[in-house]
Amino acid sequence: MNAHTPHPFSKFVAILGRGKTKQRHLTLEESVEAMEMLLRDEAVPEQIGAFLMLLRLKEEAPSEIAGFAMGTRRTFDLPDSLPSVDIDWSSYAGKRIQLPWYMLSVFALVNAGYSVLLHGTEGHTPGRVYTSDVLKFLGMPMAASLQDAADQIRESKFAYVPLEVMSRPLREMINLRPILGLRSPVHSFSRMLNPFNARTVMVGIFHRGFMDIHAGAAQLMGMENFGVFRGEGGEVERRPNKPTQVWMTHGADEPVVETFPQLLPEGHQPPDEEMKLERLIDVWTGAEEDAYATATIEGTIAVTLRTMGKAGSVEEAEDMGRALWAARDKGFLPYGK
Repeated sequence: MNAHTPHPFSKFVAILGRGKTKQRHLTLEESVEAMEMLLRDEAVPEQIGAFLMLLRLKEEAPSEIAGFAMGTRRTFDLPDSLPSVDIDWSSYAGKRIQLPWYMLSVFALVNAGYSVLLHGTEGHTPGRVYTSDVLKFLGMPMAASLQDAADQIRESKFAYVPLEVMSRPLREMINLRPILGLRSPVHSFSRMLNPFNARTVMVGIFHRGFMDIHAGAAQLMGMENFGVFRGEGGEVERRPNKPTQVWMTHGADEPVVETFPQLLPEGHQPPDEEMKLERLIDVWTGAEEDAYATATIEGTIAVTLRTMGKAGSVEEAEDMGRALWAARDKGFLPYGK
Protein backbone atom coordinates (compact mmCIF):
# COMPACT_ATOMS: atom_id res chain seq x y z
CA MET A 1 0.00 0.00 0.00
CA ASN A 2 1.52 3.37 -0.99
CA ALA A 3 1.19 6.59 0.97
CA HIS A 4 -1.74 7.82 -1.13
CA THR A 5 -3.89 4.70 -0.99
CA PRO A 6 -6.56 4.73 1.77
CA HIS A 7 -6.10 2.04 4.38
CA PRO A 8 -8.96 -0.54 4.22
CA PHE A 9 -9.97 0.22 7.81
CA SER A 10 -10.03 3.99 7.30
CA LYS A 11 -13.59 3.88 5.94
CA PHE A 12 -14.90 2.96 9.40
CA VAL A 13 -13.05 5.82 11.10
CA ALA A 14 -14.40 8.17 8.44
CA ILE A 15 -18.02 7.08 9.02
CA LEU A 16 -17.72 7.93 12.72
CA GLY A 17 -15.68 11.11 12.38
CA ARG A 18 -17.31 13.13 9.61
CA GLY A 19 -18.83 15.65 12.01
CA LYS A 20 -22.24 16.11 13.60
CA THR A 21 -24.16 16.48 10.36
CA LYS A 22 -22.56 13.61 8.40
CA GLN A 23 -21.47 11.04 10.94
CA ARG A 24 -23.73 8.05 11.55
CA HIS A 25 -23.89 4.76 13.37
CA LEU A 26 -22.24 1.75 11.79
CA THR A 27 -24.68 -0.76 10.37
CA LEU A 28 -24.77 -4.29 11.76
CA GLU A 29 -22.81 -5.58 8.77
CA GLU A 30 -20.21 -2.78 9.01
CA SER A 31 -19.79 -3.42 12.72
CA VAL A 32 -19.17 -7.12 12.16
CA GLU A 33 -16.58 -6.39 9.45
CA ALA A 34 -14.83 -3.68 11.49
CA MET A 35 -14.45 -5.85 14.57
CA GLU A 36 -13.20 -8.81 12.59
CA MET A 37 -10.54 -6.58 11.03
CA LEU A 38 -9.48 -5.26 14.42
CA LEU A 39 -9.17 -8.73 15.89
CA ARG A 40 -7.25 -10.00 12.85
CA ASP A 41 -4.72 -7.19 13.39
CA GLU A 42 -5.71 -5.50 10.14
CA ALA A 43 -5.72 -1.96 11.57
CA VAL A 44 -2.84 0.23 12.74
CA PRO A 45 -2.68 1.53 16.35
CA GLU A 46 -3.68 5.07 15.37
CA GLN A 47 -6.87 3.72 13.77
CA ILE A 48 -7.71 1.59 16.80
CA GLY A 49 -7.47 4.53 19.19
CA ALA A 50 -9.41 6.87 16.90
CA PHE A 51 -12.11 4.27 16.23
CA LEU A 52 -12.68 3.43 19.90
CA MET A 53 -12.79 7.03 21.07
CA LEU A 54 -15.05 8.21 18.25
CA LEU A 55 -17.46 5.46 19.24
CA ARG A 56 -17.17 6.52 22.87
CA LEU A 57 -17.90 10.15 22.00
CA LYS A 58 -20.86 9.25 19.80
CA GLU A 59 -22.07 6.46 22.14
CA GLU A 60 -22.67 3.01 20.79
CA ALA A 61 -25.86 1.99 18.99
CA PRO A 62 -27.54 -1.42 19.30
CA SER A 63 -26.40 -2.31 15.76
CA GLU A 64 -22.79 -1.63 16.76
CA ILE A 65 -22.89 -3.56 20.05
CA ALA A 66 -24.52 -6.52 18.29
CA GLY A 67 -22.18 -6.38 15.31
CA PHE A 68 -19.03 -6.12 17.43
CA ALA A 69 -20.12 -9.12 19.50
CA MET A 70 -20.99 -11.12 16.39
CA GLY A 71 -17.70 -10.21 14.72
CA THR A 72 -15.78 -11.25 17.83
CA ARG A 73 -17.61 -14.58 18.03
CA ARG A 74 -16.45 -15.37 14.49
CA THR A 75 -12.85 -15.29 15.73
CA PHE A 76 -13.36 -17.72 18.64
CA ASP A 77 -11.58 -21.06 18.76
CA LEU A 78 -14.69 -22.99 19.77
CA PRO A 79 -14.76 -26.69 20.66
CA ASP A 80 -16.26 -29.03 18.08
CA SER A 81 -19.21 -29.71 20.37
CA LEU A 82 -20.70 -26.95 22.51
CA PRO A 83 -21.94 -27.82 26.00
CA SER A 84 -25.50 -27.13 27.07
CA VAL A 85 -25.46 -23.89 29.10
CA ASP A 86 -28.44 -22.43 30.92
CA ILE A 87 -26.97 -19.03 31.86
CA ASP A 88 -24.22 -16.87 30.36
CA TRP A 89 -23.10 -14.43 33.08
CA SER A 90 -20.74 -11.56 32.27
CA SER A 91 -18.42 -10.04 34.88
CA TYR A 92 -16.33 -7.13 33.63
CA ALA A 93 -16.60 -4.40 36.26
CA GLY A 94 -15.22 -5.67 39.56
CA LYS A 95 -16.44 -4.59 42.98
CA ARG A 96 -15.07 -1.64 44.95
CA ILE A 97 -17.64 -0.77 47.61
CA GLN A 98 -19.33 -4.08 48.43
CA LEU A 99 -18.18 -7.68 48.24
CA PRO A 100 -19.08 -9.64 45.06
CA TRP A 101 -22.26 -11.16 46.49
CA TYR A 102 -23.34 -12.05 42.93
CA MET A 103 -20.91 -14.96 43.14
CA LEU A 104 -23.08 -16.58 45.81
CA SER A 105 -26.11 -16.11 43.54
CA VAL A 106 -24.20 -17.91 40.79
CA PHE A 107 -23.14 -20.75 43.07
CA ALA A 108 -26.69 -21.14 44.42
CA LEU A 109 -28.02 -21.44 40.86
CA VAL A 110 -25.34 -24.02 40.02
CA ASN A 111 -26.10 -25.89 43.24
CA ALA A 112 -29.76 -25.95 42.17
CA GLY A 113 -28.83 -27.66 38.91
CA TYR A 114 -28.44 -24.80 36.43
CA SER A 115 -25.28 -24.64 34.30
CA VAL A 116 -23.52 -21.26 34.30
CA LEU A 117 -20.69 -19.90 32.16
CA LEU A 118 -19.02 -16.82 33.63
CA HIS A 119 -16.66 -14.72 31.53
CA GLY A 120 -14.89 -11.49 32.32
CA THR A 121 -11.65 -9.72 32.95
CA GLU A 122 -9.79 -8.04 35.78
CA GLY A 123 -7.12 -5.54 36.67
CA HIS A 124 -8.19 -2.77 34.29
CA THR A 125 -9.30 -0.61 37.25
CA PRO A 126 -7.12 -0.65 40.41
CA GLY A 127 -8.61 -1.27 43.84
CA ARG A 128 -11.40 -3.64 42.81
CA VAL A 129 -12.22 -7.24 43.66
CA TYR A 130 -12.87 -9.33 40.57
CA THR A 131 -14.47 -12.71 39.89
CA SER A 132 -11.02 -14.23 39.37
CA ASP A 133 -10.03 -13.12 42.89
CA VAL A 134 -12.98 -15.04 44.35
CA LEU A 135 -12.19 -18.17 42.36
CA LYS A 136 -8.52 -18.07 43.39
CA PHE A 137 -9.59 -17.65 47.01
CA LEU A 138 -11.89 -20.66 46.76
CA GLY A 139 -9.28 -22.74 44.95
CA MET A 140 -11.50 -23.10 41.88
CA PRO A 141 -10.00 -23.37 38.38
CA MET A 142 -10.27 -20.86 35.57
CA ALA A 143 -10.57 -22.19 32.04
CA ALA A 144 -7.40 -22.12 29.96
CA SER A 145 -9.34 -22.48 26.70
CA LEU A 146 -12.91 -22.65 25.50
CA GLN A 147 -12.50 -26.42 25.22
CA ASP A 148 -11.43 -26.44 28.87
CA ALA A 149 -14.51 -24.39 29.75
CA ALA A 150 -16.75 -26.83 27.87
CA ASP A 151 -15.24 -29.74 29.80
CA GLN A 152 -15.74 -27.96 33.12
CA ILE A 153 -19.37 -27.16 32.29
CA ARG A 154 -20.04 -30.82 31.50
CA GLU A 155 -18.31 -31.96 34.67
CA SER A 156 -19.52 -29.45 37.25
CA LYS A 157 -22.08 -27.17 35.51
CA PHE A 158 -19.78 -24.17 36.06
CA ALA A 159 -16.83 -22.53 34.30
CA TYR A 160 -15.15 -19.13 34.25
CA VAL A 161 -13.36 -17.98 31.10
CA PRO A 162 -11.06 -14.93 31.29
CA LEU A 163 -11.47 -12.52 28.38
CA GLU A 164 -7.91 -13.10 27.21
CA VAL A 165 -8.72 -16.79 26.76
CA MET A 166 -11.65 -15.94 24.50
CA SER A 167 -9.87 -13.10 22.71
CA ARG A 168 -6.47 -11.71 23.66
CA PRO A 169 -6.86 -8.69 21.31
CA LEU A 170 -10.02 -7.66 23.18
CA ARG A 171 -8.19 -7.82 26.49
CA GLU A 172 -5.48 -5.61 25.00
CA MET A 173 -8.15 -3.11 23.93
CA ILE A 174 -9.64 -3.00 27.42
CA ASN A 175 -6.14 -2.37 28.76
CA LEU A 176 -6.05 0.85 26.71
CA ARG A 177 -8.31 2.52 29.28
CA PRO A 178 -5.50 4.20 31.28
CA ILE A 179 -3.87 5.28 28.02
CA LEU A 180 -7.00 6.71 26.41
CA GLY A 181 -8.46 7.96 29.70
CA LEU A 182 -11.94 6.54 29.02
CA ARG A 183 -13.62 3.18 28.81
CA SER A 184 -14.11 1.89 25.29
CA PRO A 185 -17.01 0.05 23.64
CA VAL A 186 -15.17 -3.19 24.44
CA HIS A 187 -16.48 -2.89 28.00
CA SER A 188 -20.02 -2.90 26.61
CA PHE A 189 -20.06 -5.53 23.90
CA SER A 190 -17.83 -8.05 25.71
CA ARG A 191 -20.79 -8.61 28.02
CA MET A 192 -22.78 -9.86 25.01
CA LEU A 193 -20.34 -12.49 23.70
CA ASN A 194 -22.20 -15.59 24.97
CA PRO A 195 -19.65 -17.99 23.44
CA PHE A 196 -21.61 -21.21 24.13
CA ASN A 197 -25.04 -19.90 23.03
CA ALA A 198 -26.54 -20.11 26.50
CA ARG A 199 -30.33 -19.96 26.63
CA THR A 200 -30.23 -16.99 29.01
CA VAL A 201 -27.76 -14.09 29.06
CA MET A 202 -27.41 -11.87 32.13
CA VAL A 203 -25.73 -8.46 31.90
CA GLY A 204 -25.05 -5.86 34.57
CA ILE A 205 -24.11 -2.28 33.69
CA PHE A 206 -23.19 0.85 35.63
CA HIS A 207 -24.67 3.58 33.43
CA ARG A 208 -28.47 3.37 33.31
CA GLY A 209 -28.61 4.90 29.82
CA PHE A 210 -27.19 1.75 28.26
CA MET A 211 -30.00 -0.65 29.16
CA ASP A 212 -32.02 0.04 26.04
CA ILE A 213 -28.88 -0.23 23.90
CA HIS A 214 -27.98 -3.65 25.27
CA ALA A 215 -31.57 -4.85 25.04
CA GLY A 216 -31.73 -3.66 21.43
CA ALA A 217 -28.49 -5.47 20.64
CA ALA A 218 -29.82 -8.68 22.21
CA GLN A 219 -32.95 -8.34 20.09
CA LEU A 220 -30.86 -7.98 16.92
CA MET A 221 -28.84 -11.04 17.94
CA GLY A 222 -32.03 -13.01 18.62
CA MET A 223 -30.96 -14.08 22.12
CA GLU A 224 -33.48 -16.52 23.56
CA ASN A 225 -33.63 -14.84 26.99
CA PHE A 226 -31.74 -11.68 27.87
CA GLY A 227 -31.78 -9.47 30.96
CA VAL A 228 -29.85 -6.27 31.70
CA PHE A 229 -30.05 -3.97 34.69
CA ARG A 230 -28.02 -1.35 36.52
CA GLY A 231 -26.17 -3.53 39.00
CA GLU A 232 -24.08 -2.66 42.03
CA GLY A 233 -20.71 -1.53 40.74
CA GLY A 234 -21.73 -2.49 37.20
CA GLU A 235 -21.93 -6.22 37.91
CA VAL A 236 -24.94 -8.55 37.62
CA GLU A 237 -25.88 -7.81 41.21
CA ARG A 238 -29.17 -6.35 42.37
CA ARG A 239 -29.04 -3.39 44.75
CA PRO A 240 -31.58 -4.31 47.43
CA ASN A 241 -32.10 -0.82 48.82
CA LYS A 242 -33.35 0.58 45.50
CA PRO A 243 -36.01 -0.49 42.99
CA THR A 244 -34.38 -2.34 40.08
CA GLN A 245 -35.54 -1.77 36.52
CA VAL A 246 -34.77 -4.77 34.31
CA TRP A 247 -34.88 -4.76 30.51
CA MET A 248 -35.61 -8.22 29.10
CA THR A 249 -35.80 -9.53 25.55
CA HIS A 250 -36.91 -12.90 24.25
CA GLY A 251 -35.75 -13.63 20.72
CA ALA A 252 -36.72 -10.93 18.23
CA ASP A 253 -39.60 -9.63 20.39
CA GLU A 254 -39.60 -6.04 21.60
CA PRO A 255 -37.92 -5.48 24.99
CA VAL A 256 -40.04 -5.77 28.13
CA VAL A 257 -39.26 -3.54 31.10
CA GLU A 258 -40.13 -4.66 34.62
CA THR A 259 -39.36 -3.06 37.96
CA PHE A 260 -38.34 -5.24 40.89
CA PRO A 261 -39.14 -3.67 44.26
CA GLN A 262 -36.64 -2.42 46.76
CA LEU A 263 -36.04 -5.11 49.40
CA LEU A 264 -34.45 -3.07 52.21
CA PRO A 265 -35.07 0.41 53.60
CA GLU A 266 -34.06 3.28 51.32
CA GLY A 267 -30.50 4.51 51.67
CA HIS A 268 -26.94 3.66 50.76
CA GLN A 269 -25.26 0.64 52.27
CA PRO A 270 -22.09 1.79 54.07
CA PRO A 271 -18.96 0.85 52.10
CA ASP A 272 -17.21 -2.33 53.14
CA GLU A 273 -13.86 -0.99 54.28
CA GLU A 274 -12.19 -4.42 54.54
CA MET A 275 -13.66 -6.45 51.64
CA LYS A 276 -12.72 -9.75 53.28
CA LEU A 277 -13.53 -12.63 50.96
CA GLU A 278 -13.89 -14.94 53.96
CA ARG A 279 -17.28 -13.36 54.53
CA LEU A 280 -18.55 -14.96 51.33
CA ILE A 281 -17.94 -18.35 52.93
CA ASP A 282 -19.50 -17.31 56.22
CA VAL A 283 -22.69 -16.05 54.55
CA TRP A 284 -22.90 -19.16 52.37
CA THR A 285 -22.56 -21.53 55.35
CA GLY A 286 -24.84 -19.45 57.58
CA ALA A 287 -22.04 -18.68 60.04
CA GLU A 288 -22.77 -14.99 59.44
CA GLU A 289 -26.18 -13.43 58.97
CA ASP A 290 -26.14 -10.27 56.89
CA ALA A 291 -29.43 -8.73 55.78
CA TYR A 292 -27.85 -6.74 52.93
CA ALA A 293 -25.94 -9.73 51.56
CA THR A 294 -28.94 -12.04 51.80
CA ALA A 295 -31.29 -9.59 50.08
CA THR A 296 -28.72 -9.00 47.36
CA ILE A 297 -28.20 -12.71 46.72
CA GLU A 298 -31.88 -13.62 46.77
CA GLY A 299 -32.81 -10.59 44.68
CA THR A 300 -30.20 -11.33 42.03
CA ILE A 301 -31.40 -14.93 41.80
CA ALA A 302 -34.97 -13.64 41.41
CA VAL A 303 -34.07 -11.39 38.47
CA THR A 304 -32.23 -14.28 36.82
CA LEU A 305 -35.11 -16.74 37.22
CA ARG A 306 -37.58 -14.18 35.87
CA THR A 307 -35.36 -13.52 32.85
CA MET A 308 -35.10 -17.28 32.25
CA GLY A 309 -38.88 -17.55 32.22
CA LYS A 310 -38.92 -19.80 35.29
CA ALA A 311 -41.23 -17.42 37.14
CA GLY A 312 -44.49 -16.03 35.80
CA SER A 313 -44.25 -12.70 37.61
CA VAL A 314 -41.90 -10.53 39.63
CA GLU A 315 -43.63 -11.63 42.83
CA GLU A 316 -43.23 -15.31 42.00
CA ALA A 317 -39.58 -14.72 41.08
CA GLU A 318 -38.96 -13.11 44.49
CA ASP A 319 -40.45 -16.14 46.26
CA MET A 320 -38.43 -18.52 44.11
CA GLY A 321 -35.22 -16.58 44.76
CA ARG A 322 -35.68 -16.83 48.51
CA ALA A 323 -36.55 -20.53 48.31
CA LEU A 324 -33.60 -21.39 46.08
CA TRP A 325 -31.17 -19.64 48.43
CA ALA A 326 -32.70 -21.29 51.50
CA ALA A 327 -32.38 -24.73 49.90
CA ARG A 328 -28.66 -24.42 49.08
CA ASP A 329 -26.23 -27.10 50.21
CA LYS A 330 -24.11 -25.25 52.77
CA GLY A 331 -21.23 -27.62 52.14
CA PHE A 332 -21.25 -27.02 48.37
CA LEU A 333 -18.36 -24.56 48.09
CA PRO A 334 -14.87 -26.11 47.83
CA TYR A 335 -13.11 -23.72 50.21
CA GLY A 336 -11.40 -25.59 53.04
CA LYS A 337 -11.96 -29.02 51.54
